[in-house]
Amino acid sequence: MTNRLPSYEGVLDAARRIEGVAVRTPLVESPALNERIGGRVLMKAETLQRAGAFKFRGAYNRISRLDQDERRRGVVAFSSGNHAQGVAAAARLVGTPAIIVMPADSPAVKVEGVRSFGGEVRFYDRWSESREAIGAGIAAQRGSVLVPPFDDPFVIEGQGTTALELLDQADGTIDQLLCGASGGGLMAGINLVMAERSPQTDVVVVEPEAFDDTARSLAAGERVGHPQGPPSICDALMAPMPGELTFPINRRCAGALTVSDAEVAEAVAFAFRHLKLVVEPGGAVSLAALLAGKIEAKDRVTAVVLSGGNVDPGLFAAIIEGRFQA
Repeated sequence: MTNRLPSYEGVLDAARRIEGVAVRTPLVESPALNERIGGRVLMKAETLQRAGAFKFRGAYNRISRLDQDERRRGVVAFSSGNHAQGVAAAARLVGTPAIIVMPADSPAVKVEGVRSFGGEVRFYDRWSESREAIGAGIAAQRGSVLVPPFDDPFVIEGQGTTALELLDQADGTIDQLLCGASGGGLMAGINLVMAERSPQTDVVVVEPEAFDDTARSLAAGERVGHPQGPPSICDALMAPMPGELTFPINRRCAGALTVSDAEVAEAVAFAFRHLKLVVEPGGAVSLAALLAGKIEAKDRVTAVVLSGGNVDPGLFAAIIEGRFQA
């Protein structure tokens, strides 16, 4: 692993690295949504990315740089699901074995996704065990390379390619950009790009109400966690604290919003009914904030990142059929 800091130049290099391997996902616009909001909404559909989420970008950017000896020893990652699948998919493409440490309560669809890419799953209890310690232990035992979900410069820079594409695809100025955050890797990559390419755009982070560690950290001016509480349907956004590398970058965010599980469920249902997209709860928080009126979007151009589509089928059915209760 390198000790260097992530940079905009690194994002440009990552774009060259993943070209032709990662999907250049579409930027979607819906007349019905524009009319409802009273402004233009541009949605980056990372739900259509390889392995179903933006995480493949950073995983491939990191894993594809392993030397032959490192590839022989394999990689280890810890994740609730999307990074897990991104690492497993990238590892298979590169030809290296992958062990993924996942919470025992991970959605079955994400566990099955990891295994379908040839990854080996090791479960842990998210409330009583440390995934970082387990991952580090496996890496030390096997001599494997640990691929963190967000606190790695190559991972952050890979995620930043999302913003490079978005700006290339947009036909004009973007007033504000909404993106969900867990450890903050995607948001950090986006901020690196926006600072260079579109500094006038307000970048706003969106989190589940009970997992608002980034909002708390921005308010405190330093990394802080959130109180332990009940889980959210946004399983992809339940990190306890922003990353050491990501938070200093994300301090440039113009604001932070939170959404309830009920608001997220409404966004998931809206995306299915009106956009014809399957978006997982954690991937729908930005759309949820927009639909719930958490940010002024009238007469503005708002970009929204739909970060993933790996939703549990049972939960998805309950949401779109109106049976889900927060």
